[in-house]
Amino acid sequence: MELEAIAARAIDAALGAGAEAAEAYAEDSTSREVRVFGGEVESLTDAGQRGVGVRAWIGGRVGYAFGTDLSDSAIGELGAAVVEAARVADADEFAAPATPDRAGSPPEIVGLADPGLERWPTDRKVALAKAIEAAARAADERVEAVETTVYADEASRVALASSTGLAGAFEATSCYAYLQAIAAADGDRQTGLGFGMGRSPDALDAEAIGREGAERAVSLLGATKPASRSCPVVLDPTVAASFFGIIGGVLCADAVQRGRSPFAGRLGTEVASEALTLADDGTDPAGLASAPIDGEGTSRRRTALIESGTLAAYLHDSYTARRQGAGAGSTASASRAGYRSPPSVSTSNLIVGPGDAAFADLLRAAEGGVYVADVAGLHSGVNPVSGTFSVGATGRLIAGGELADAADEFTIASDLQAMLKAVRATGADARWVPFGGSVRTPAVLIGEMAIGGA
Repeated sequence: MELEAIAARAIDAALGAGAEAAEAYAEDSTSREVRVFGGEVESLTDAGQRGVGVRAWIGGRVGYAFGTDLSDSAIGELGAAVVEAARVADADEFAAPATPDRAGSPPEIVGLADPGLERWPTDRKVALAKAIEAAARAADERVEAVETTVYADEASRVALASSTGLAGAFEATSCYAYLQAIAAADGDRQTGLGFGMGRSPDALDAEAIGREGAERAVSLLGATKPASRSCPVVLDPTVAASFFGIIGGVLCADAVQRGRSPFAGRLGTEVASEALTLADDGTDPAGLASAPIDGEGTSRRRTALIESGTLAAYLHDSYTARRQGAGAGSTASASRAGYRSPPSVSTSNLIVGPGDAAFADLLRAAEGGVYVADVAGLHSGVNPVSGTFSVGATGRLIAGGELADAADEFTIASDLQAMLKAVRATGADARWVPFGGSVRTPAVLIGEMAIGGA
Protein backbone atom coordinates (compact mmCIF):
# COMPACT_ATOMS: atom_id res chain seq x y z
CA MET A 1 0.00 0.00 0.00
CA GLU A 2 2.87 2.37 0.72
CA LEU A 3 4.24 1.95 -2.82
CA GLU A 4 0.81 2.59 -4.30
CA ALA A 5 0.55 5.81 -2.31
CA ILE A 6 4.03 6.84 -3.50
CA ALA A 7 3.06 6.24 -7.14
CA ALA A 8 -0.15 8.27 -6.70
CA ARG A 9 1.76 11.16 -5.11
CA ALA A 10 4.29 11.15 -7.95
CA ILE A 11 1.50 11.44 -10.54
CA ASP A 12 -0.09 14.31 -8.65
CA ALA A 13 3.27 16.08 -8.47
CA ALA A 14 3.84 15.78 -12.22
CA LEU A 15 0.32 16.91 -13.09
CA GLY A 16 0.62 19.78 -10.64
CA ALA A 17 3.85 20.88 -12.34
CA GLY A 18 2.16 21.10 -15.73
CA ALA A 19 2.11 17.60 -17.23
CA GLU A 20 -0.87 16.72 -19.41
CA ALA A 21 -0.55 13.05 -18.42
CA ALA A 22 1.75 11.13 -16.09
CA GLU A 23 2.68 7.60 -15.07
CA ALA A 24 4.62 6.43 -12.00
CA TYR A 25 6.38 3.13 -11.31
CA ALA A 26 7.44 2.47 -7.69
CA GLU A 27 9.66 -0.45 -6.75
CA ASP A 28 11.15 -1.95 -3.60
CA SER A 29 13.38 -4.98 -4.14
CA THR A 30 16.20 -6.95 -2.57
CA SER A 31 18.54 -9.41 -4.23
CA ARG A 32 21.23 -11.79 -3.06
CA GLU A 33 24.00 -13.68 -4.82
CA VAL A 34 26.36 -16.29 -3.42
CA ARG A 35 29.37 -17.53 -5.39
CA VAL A 36 31.24 -20.60 -4.16
CA PHE A 37 34.58 -21.92 -5.33
CA GLY A 38 36.56 -24.79 -3.85
CA GLY A 39 34.14 -25.26 -0.98
CA GLU A 40 34.55 -21.65 0.17
CA VAL A 41 32.50 -18.51 -0.35
CA GLU A 42 34.13 -16.50 -3.13
CA SER A 43 31.67 -13.59 -2.92
CA LEU A 44 28.40 -12.73 -1.23
CA THR A 45 26.27 -9.79 -2.35
CA ASP A 46 23.12 -8.50 -0.66
CA ALA A 47 21.65 -5.46 -2.39
CA GLY A 48 18.43 -3.50 -2.35
CA GLN A 49 16.85 -0.69 -4.28
CA ARG A 50 13.82 1.46 -3.60
CA GLY A 51 12.63 4.30 -5.74
CA VAL A 52 10.11 5.68 -8.19
CA GLY A 53 10.32 6.49 -11.89
CA VAL A 54 7.96 8.97 -13.52
CA ARG A 55 7.01 9.64 -17.16
CA ALA A 56 5.26 12.86 -18.13
CA TRP A 57 3.70 13.92 -21.45
CA ILE A 58 3.22 17.44 -22.79
CA GLY A 59 2.06 18.07 -26.35
CA GLY A 60 3.66 15.04 -27.99
CA ARG A 61 6.79 15.26 -25.86
CA VAL A 62 7.71 12.79 -23.14
CA GLY A 63 10.17 13.12 -20.26
CA TYR A 64 11.46 10.67 -17.69
CA ALA A 65 12.99 11.12 -14.24
CA PHE A 66 13.51 8.93 -11.19
CA GLY A 67 14.41 9.35 -7.55
CA THR A 68 15.21 7.38 -4.42
CA ASP A 69 14.15 10.00 -1.89
CA LEU A 70 10.47 9.26 -1.38
CA SER A 71 9.62 12.12 0.93
CA ASP A 72 6.82 14.47 -0.08
CA SER A 73 9.21 17.32 -0.83
CA ALA A 74 11.49 15.13 -2.95
CA ILE A 75 8.57 13.73 -4.93
CA GLY A 76 7.41 17.28 -5.58
CA GLU A 77 10.85 18.12 -6.96
CA LEU A 78 10.75 14.93 -9.06
CA GLY A 79 7.43 16.02 -10.57
CA ALA A 80 8.94 19.37 -11.57
CA ALA A 81 12.04 17.65 -13.01
CA VAL A 82 10.11 15.22 -15.20
CA VAL A 83 7.94 18.02 -16.59
CA GLU A 84 11.05 20.04 -17.44
CA ALA A 85 12.49 16.96 -19.18
CA ALA A 86 9.32 16.63 -21.24
CA ARG A 87 9.36 20.30 -22.27
CA VAL A 88 12.85 20.04 -23.77
CA ALA A 89 12.33 16.64 -25.43
CA ASP A 90 11.83 16.26 -29.17
CA ALA A 91 8.24 16.02 -30.32
CA ASP A 92 7.03 12.54 -31.26
CA GLU A 93 3.61 12.04 -32.84
CA PHE A 94 3.33 8.61 -31.22
CA ALA A 95 4.25 9.71 -27.69
CA ALA A 96 1.30 9.16 -25.34
CA PRO A 97 0.52 7.21 -22.19
CA ALA A 98 -1.00 3.75 -22.28
CA THR A 99 -4.76 3.65 -21.84
CA PRO A 100 -7.05 0.96 -20.42
CA ASP A 101 -7.81 -1.70 -23.00
CA ARG A 102 -10.36 -4.43 -23.48
CA ALA A 103 -8.34 -7.02 -21.60
CA GLY A 104 -10.18 -6.23 -18.38
CA SER A 105 -8.77 -6.51 -14.89
CA PRO A 106 -5.25 -7.86 -14.32
CA PRO A 107 -5.23 -11.66 -13.94
CA GLU A 108 -4.71 -13.24 -10.55
CA ILE A 109 -1.53 -15.32 -10.77
CA VAL A 110 -1.22 -17.71 -7.84
CA GLY A 111 2.20 -18.25 -6.28
CA LEU A 112 4.17 -15.28 -7.66
CA ALA A 113 5.59 -14.60 -4.19
CA ASP A 114 6.78 -17.56 -2.13
CA PRO A 115 7.04 -16.77 1.60
CA GLY A 116 9.52 -19.63 1.85
CA LEU A 117 12.25 -17.32 0.60
CA GLU A 118 12.17 -15.32 3.84
CA ARG A 119 12.63 -18.51 5.87
CA TRP A 120 16.06 -19.11 4.36
CA PRO A 121 18.76 -17.17 6.22
CA THR A 122 21.98 -16.32 4.41
CA ASP A 123 24.01 -19.12 5.98
CA ARG A 124 21.50 -21.69 4.75
CA LYS A 125 21.74 -20.31 1.19
CA VAL A 126 25.52 -20.51 1.39
CA ALA A 127 25.21 -24.13 2.53
CA LEU A 128 22.95 -24.84 -0.47
CA ALA A 129 25.51 -23.42 -2.91
CA LYS A 130 28.27 -25.48 -1.28
CA ALA A 131 26.09 -28.60 -1.46
CA ILE A 132 25.59 -28.07 -5.20
CA GLU A 133 29.35 -27.88 -5.77
CA ALA A 134 29.97 -30.91 -3.55
CA ALA A 135 27.31 -32.93 -5.40
CA ALA A 136 29.06 -32.30 -8.72
CA ARG A 137 32.42 -33.42 -7.34
CA ALA A 138 30.92 -36.54 -5.78
CA ALA A 139 28.96 -37.56 -8.87
CA ASP A 140 31.98 -38.80 -10.83
CA GLU A 141 35.67 -39.14 -10.02
CA ARG A 142 36.51 -37.54 -13.36
CA VAL A 143 35.10 -34.20 -12.17
CA GLU A 144 38.33 -32.48 -11.21
CA ALA A 145 36.96 -29.01 -10.50
CA VAL A 146 33.93 -26.76 -10.56
CA GLU A 147 34.48 -23.54 -12.46
CA THR A 148 31.82 -21.62 -10.57
CA THR A 149 28.74 -22.24 -8.46
CA VAL A 150 26.17 -19.47 -8.16
CA TYR A 151 23.01 -19.08 -6.09
CA ALA A 152 20.84 -15.96 -6.62
CA ASP A 153 17.41 -14.78 -5.51
CA GLU A 154 15.24 -11.68 -5.60
CA ALA A 155 12.15 -10.42 -3.80
CA SER A 156 10.36 -7.42 -5.24
CA ARG A 157 7.27 -5.29 -4.71
CA VAL A 158 5.95 -3.09 -7.50
CA ALA A 159 3.17 -0.51 -7.81
CA LEU A 160 2.19 1.37 -10.96
CA ALA A 161 -0.31 4.16 -11.48
CA SER A 162 -1.24 6.35 -14.43
CA SER A 163 -3.38 9.42 -14.87
CA THR A 164 -5.23 7.48 -17.61
CA GLY A 165 -6.64 5.11 -14.98
CA LEU A 166 -4.25 2.18 -15.31
CA ALA A 167 -3.02 0.89 -11.95
CA GLY A 168 -1.74 -2.26 -10.35
CA ALA A 169 0.54 -3.71 -7.70
CA PHE A 170 2.12 -7.09 -7.07
CA GLU A 171 4.84 -8.96 -5.22
CA ALA A 172 7.12 -11.63 -6.69
CA THR A 173 10.04 -13.79 -5.66
CA SER A 174 12.48 -15.81 -7.74
CA CYS A 175 15.64 -17.83 -7.30
CA TYR A 176 17.98 -19.96 -9.34
CA ALA A 177 21.29 -21.77 -9.01
CA TYR A 178 23.79 -23.12 -11.51
CA LEU A 179 27.29 -24.49 -11.82
CA GLN A 180 29.86 -25.34 -14.48
CA ALA A 181 31.53 -28.65 -13.70
CA ILE A 182 34.91 -29.51 -15.25
CA ALA A 183 35.69 -33.14 -16.06
CA ALA A 184 39.08 -34.44 -17.22
CA ALA A 185 40.42 -37.73 -18.59
CA ASP A 186 43.26 -38.74 -20.92
CA GLY A 187 44.32 -35.16 -21.51
CA ASP A 188 40.84 -33.94 -22.41
CA ARG A 189 38.84 -31.44 -20.34
CA GLN A 190 35.16 -30.63 -20.80
CA THR A 191 32.61 -28.48 -18.96
CA GLY A 192 28.99 -29.19 -18.16
CA LEU A 193 26.12 -26.98 -16.98
CA GLY A 194 23.69 -27.88 -14.23
CA PHE A 195 20.91 -25.56 -13.03
CA GLY A 196 17.60 -25.21 -11.27
CA MET A 197 15.05 -22.43 -10.68
CA GLY A 198 11.91 -21.62 -8.74
CA ARG A 199 10.21 -19.11 -6.48
CA SER A 200 12.24 -20.02 -3.38
CA PRO A 201 15.24 -22.20 -2.47
CA ASP A 202 12.79 -24.94 -1.50
CA ALA A 203 12.41 -25.61 -5.24
CA LEU A 204 16.15 -26.21 -5.76
CA ASP A 205 17.56 -29.75 -5.56
CA ALA A 206 21.27 -29.39 -4.82
CA GLU A 207 21.98 -33.03 -5.63
CA ALA A 208 20.20 -32.89 -8.99
CA ILE A 209 21.85 -29.61 -10.04
CA GLY A 210 25.34 -30.81 -9.18
CA ARG A 211 24.83 -34.22 -10.75
CA GLU A 212 23.50 -32.69 -13.97
CA GLY A 213 26.60 -30.52 -14.37
CA ALA A 214 28.88 -33.48 -13.72
CA GLU A 215 27.08 -35.82 -16.10
CA ARG A 216 27.06 -33.25 -18.89
CA ALA A 217 30.80 -32.65 -18.51
CA VAL A 218 31.69 -36.35 -18.32
CA SER A 219 29.51 -37.21 -21.32
CA LEU A 220 31.67 -34.96 -23.53
CA LEU A 221 35.04 -36.44 -22.59
CA GLY A 222 36.99 -37.84 -25.49
CA ALA A 223 35.23 -35.57 -27.94
CA THR A 224 36.51 -35.33 -31.50
CA LYS A 225 35.70 -33.06 -34.41
CA PRO A 226 32.85 -34.53 -36.51
CA ALA A 227 32.87 -34.60 -40.29
CA SER A 228 31.48 -31.57 -42.10
CA ARG A 229 28.08 -32.28 -43.61
CA SER A 230 24.40 -31.42 -43.63
CA CYS A 231 22.46 -33.65 -41.25
CA PRO A 232 19.63 -33.76 -38.70
CA VAL A 233 20.28 -31.92 -35.44
CA VAL A 234 18.61 -32.29 -32.04
CA LEU A 235 18.87 -29.15 -29.92
CA ASP A 236 19.12 -29.60 -26.16
CA PRO A 237 16.48 -27.48 -24.34
CA THR A 238 19.17 -25.09 -23.09
CA VAL A 239 20.34 -24.50 -26.67
CA ALA A 240 16.80 -24.31 -28.04
CA ALA A 241 15.98 -21.72 -25.35
CA SER A 242 18.84 -19.51 -26.52
CA PHE A 243 17.63 -19.66 -30.11
CA PHE A 244 14.01 -18.94 -29.19
CA GLY A 245 15.10 -16.09 -26.94
CA ILE A 246 16.71 -14.46 -29.98
CA ILE A 247 13.66 -15.21 -32.12
CA GLY A 248 11.41 -13.63 -29.49
CA GLY A 249 13.61 -10.52 -29.57
CA VAL A 250 13.26 -10.05 -33.34
CA LEU A 251 9.50 -10.58 -33.07
CA CYS A 252 9.28 -7.47 -30.87
CA ALA A 253 7.67 -4.65 -32.81
CA ASP A 254 10.45 -2.12 -32.19
CA ALA A 255 12.95 -4.43 -33.94
CA VAL A 256 10.48 -4.96 -36.79
CA GLN A 257 9.77 -1.25 -37.18
CA ARG A 258 13.49 -0.39 -37.19
CA GLY A 259 14.18 -2.93 -39.92
CA ARG A 260 16.19 -5.10 -37.53
CA SER A 261 14.16 -8.29 -37.93
CA PRO A 262 14.14 -10.99 -40.62
CA PHE A 263 10.40 -11.40 -39.89
CA ALA A 264 9.39 -7.85 -40.85
CA GLY A 265 6.35 -7.82 -43.13
CA ARG A 266 5.69 -11.52 -42.59
CA LEU A 267 2.50 -11.47 -40.49
CA GLY A 268 0.09 -14.16 -41.60
CA THR A 269 2.71 -15.98 -43.66
CA GLU A 270 4.42 -19.31 -43.10
CA VAL A 271 7.69 -18.76 -41.25
CA ALA A 272 8.15 -22.19 -39.66
CA SER A 273 7.07 -25.79 -40.03
CA GLU A 274 3.64 -26.89 -38.81
CA ALA A 275 5.37 -28.71 -35.96
CA LEU A 276 6.24 -25.43 -34.23
CA THR A 277 4.10 -23.34 -31.91
CA LEU A 278 5.56 -20.37 -30.01
CA ALA A 279 3.77 -18.07 -27.59
CA ASP A 280 4.58 -15.30 -25.15
CA ASP A 281 2.74 -15.80 -21.87
CA GLY A 282 3.14 -13.30 -19.04
CA THR A 283 0.61 -15.14 -16.87
CA ASP A 284 2.16 -18.61 -16.49
CA PRO A 285 2.60 -19.14 -12.72
CA ALA A 286 5.86 -21.04 -13.27
CA GLY A 287 7.43 -18.35 -15.46
CA LEU A 288 9.81 -16.07 -13.60
CA ALA A 289 8.84 -13.14 -15.87
CA SER A 290 5.14 -13.43 -15.02
CA ALA A 291 3.20 -10.52 -13.50
CA PRO A 292 -0.44 -9.37 -13.50
CA ILE A 293 0.51 -6.16 -15.35
CA ASP A 294 3.25 -5.12 -17.76
CA GLY A 295 5.55 -2.12 -17.36
CA GLU A 296 2.79 0.29 -18.39
CA GLY A 297 -0.01 -1.20 -16.28
CA THR A 298 -1.69 -3.16 -19.10
CA SER A 299 -3.10 -6.52 -18.05
CA ARG A 300 -0.76 -9.37 -18.94
CA ARG A 301 -1.98 -12.11 -21.29
CA ARG A 302 -0.92 -14.92 -23.59
CA THR A 303 0.03 -13.91 -27.14
CA ALA A 304 0.41 -16.54 -29.86
CA LEU A 305 3.46 -15.66 -31.97
CA ILE A 306 3.80 -18.68 -34.27
CA GLU A 307 0.85 -21.04 -34.65
CA SER A 308 1.38 -24.22 -36.66
CA GLY A 309 4.17 -22.48 -38.55
CA THR A 310 2.29 -19.23 -39.29
CA LEU A 311 3.47 -15.90 -37.88
CA ALA A 312 0.46 -14.75 -35.86
CA ALA A 313 1.65 -11.58 -34.09
CA TYR A 314 4.41 -9.21 -33.12
CA LEU A 315 4.88 -8.10 -29.51
CA HIS A 316 3.79 -4.52 -28.85
CA ASP A 317 3.83 -1.97 -26.08
CA SER A 318 1.52 1.03 -26.39
CA TYR A 319 4.12 3.10 -28.30
CA THR A 320 4.88 0.53 -31.01
CA ALA A 321 1.15 -0.20 -31.37
CA ARG A 322 0.41 3.48 -32.07
CA ARG A 323 3.33 3.62 -34.47
CA GLN A 324 2.08 0.49 -36.25
CA GLY A 325 -1.45 1.81 -36.63
CA ALA A 326 -3.92 -0.27 -38.65
CA GLY A 327 -5.75 -1.31 -35.49
CA ALA A 328 -2.69 -2.68 -33.71
CA GLY A 329 -2.88 -2.79 -29.93
CA SER A 330 -0.53 -3.44 -27.06
CA THR A 331 0.13 -7.10 -26.28
CA ALA A 332 1.06 -6.10 -22.71
CA SER A 333 4.73 -6.45 -23.63
CA ALA A 334 6.15 -3.32 -22.00
CA SER A 335 9.08 -4.37 -19.84
CA ARG A 336 11.16 -2.50 -17.27
CA ALA A 337 14.65 -3.14 -15.92
CA GLY A 338 13.58 -1.19 -12.81
CA TYR A 339 12.46 2.25 -11.77
CA ARG A 340 15.59 3.91 -13.21
CA SER A 341 14.51 3.53 -16.85
CA PRO A 342 11.30 3.82 -18.86
CA PRO A 343 9.65 0.71 -20.29
CA SER A 344 10.35 -0.79 -23.70
CA VAL A 345 8.83 -3.68 -25.62
CA SER A 346 10.22 -7.11 -24.70
CA THR A 347 9.24 -10.74 -24.25
CA SER A 348 7.94 -12.11 -20.95
CA ASN A 349 7.87 -15.92 -20.83
CA LEU A 350 8.41 -17.62 -24.19
CA ILE A 351 6.65 -20.98 -24.44
CA VAL A 352 7.57 -23.51 -27.14
CA GLY A 353 4.71 -25.95 -27.59
CA PRO A 354 5.72 -29.51 -26.65
CA GLY A 355 5.01 -32.36 -29.03
CA ASP A 356 4.30 -36.05 -28.52
CA ALA A 357 7.82 -37.37 -29.11
CA ALA A 358 9.92 -38.78 -26.32
CA PHE A 359 13.60 -37.87 -26.38
CA ALA A 360 14.40 -41.36 -27.67
CA ASP A 361 11.98 -40.80 -30.56
CA LEU A 362 13.81 -37.60 -31.52
CA LEU A 363 17.13 -39.43 -31.54
CA ARG A 364 15.77 -42.22 -33.73
CA ALA A 365 14.41 -39.66 -36.19
CA ALA A 366 17.81 -37.89 -36.25
CA GLU A 367 19.83 -41.00 -37.15
CA GLY A 368 23.30 -40.06 -38.38
CA GLY A 369 22.97 -36.54 -37.03
CA VAL A 370 24.26 -34.56 -34.06
CA TYR A 371 22.87 -33.74 -30.63
CA VAL A 372 23.91 -30.16 -29.75
CA ALA A 373 24.42 -29.83 -26.00
CA ASP A 374 25.96 -26.35 -25.93
CA VAL A 375 26.79 -23.43 -28.21
CA ALA A 376 29.20 -20.53 -27.79
CA GLY A 377 28.67 -16.91 -28.78
CA LEU A 378 25.14 -17.33 -30.09
CA HIS A 379 23.88 -13.83 -29.21
CA SER A 380 26.81 -12.18 -30.97
CA GLY A 381 26.83 -14.77 -33.77
CA VAL A 382 23.31 -14.13 -35.10
CA ASN A 383 22.81 -11.33 -37.63
CA PRO A 384 19.59 -9.64 -36.42
CA VAL A 385 18.71 -8.34 -39.89
CA SER A 386 19.24 -11.45 -42.02
CA GLY A 387 18.94 -14.03 -39.24
CA THR A 388 22.05 -15.90 -40.42
CA PHE A 389 24.30 -17.54 -37.83
CA SER A 390 27.37 -19.72 -37.52
CA VAL A 391 28.39 -20.62 -33.97
CA GLY A 392 30.66 -23.07 -32.21
CA ALA A 393 29.07 -26.12 -30.63
CA THR A 394 29.69 -29.24 -28.57
CA GLY A 395 27.55 -32.35 -28.27
CA ARG A 396 27.18 -36.00 -29.21
CA LEU A 397 26.88 -37.93 -32.43
CA ILE A 398 23.66 -39.88 -32.96
CA ALA A 399 24.08 -43.49 -34.09
CA GLY A 400 21.77 -46.48 -33.82
CA GLY A 401 19.05 -44.17 -32.52
CA GLU A 402 21.10 -43.31 -29.43
CA LEU A 403 23.63 -40.79 -28.21
CA ALA A 404 27.08 -41.97 -29.29
CA ASP A 405 30.57 -40.44 -29.42
CA ALA A 406 31.20 -36.98 -28.02
CA ALA A 407 31.87 -34.18 -30.52
CA ASP A 408 33.35 -30.72 -30.19
CA GLU A 409 35.16 -28.02 -32.17
CA PHE A 410 32.42 -27.89 -34.78
CA THR A 411 30.02 -25.20 -35.94
CA ILE A 412 26.34 -25.19 -36.75
CA ALA A 413 25.20 -22.75 -39.43
CA SER A 414 21.90 -21.71 -40.94
CA ASP A 415 19.51 -18.79 -40.70
CA LEU A 416 16.59 -18.40 -38.32
CA GLN A 417 13.90 -18.74 -40.98
CA ALA A 418 15.43 -21.82 -42.58
CA MET A 419 15.94 -23.38 -39.15
CA LEU A 420 12.32 -22.79 -38.14
CA LYS A 421 11.03 -24.29 -41.38
CA ALA A 422 13.27 -27.32 -40.82
CA VAL A 423 11.76 -28.12 -37.41
CA ARG A 424 10.48 -31.68 -37.66
CA ALA A 425 9.32 -32.30 -34.10
CA THR A 426 9.45 -30.99 -30.55
CA GLY A 427 9.88 -33.25 -27.56
CA ALA A 428 7.21 -34.06 -25.02
CA ASP A 429 9.27 -33.00 -21.98
CA ALA A 430 9.70 -29.23 -21.69
CA ARG A 431 11.95 -27.36 -19.29
CA TRP A 432 12.23 -23.80 -17.99
CA VAL A 433 15.56 -22.17 -18.84
CA PRO A 434 16.33 -18.87 -17.02
CA PHE A 435 19.37 -17.71 -19.00
CA GLY A 436 18.96 -14.72 -21.32
CA GLY A 437 15.24 -14.54 -20.62
CA SER A 438 12.53 -16.88 -19.40
CA VAL A 439 11.91 -19.72 -21.87
CA ARG A 440 10.10 -23.04 -21.54
CA THR A 441 11.04 -25.47 -24.28
CA PRO A 442 11.55 -29.17 -24.97
CA ALA A 443 14.35 -30.59 -27.11
CA VAL A 444 13.82 -29.70 -30.78
CA LEU A 445 14.55 -31.81 -33.87
CA ILE A 446 15.84 -29.85 -36.87
CA GLY A 447 15.58 -31.91 -40.06
CA GLU A 448 18.75 -30.52 -41.63
CA MET A 449 21.51 -28.12 -40.62
CA ALA A 450 25.05 -27.50 -41.86
CA ILE A 451 27.77 -28.90 -39.60
CA GLY A 452 31.28 -27.54 -40.01
CA GLY A 453 33.95 -29.88 -38.64
CA ALA A 454 36.73 -32.10 -39.97
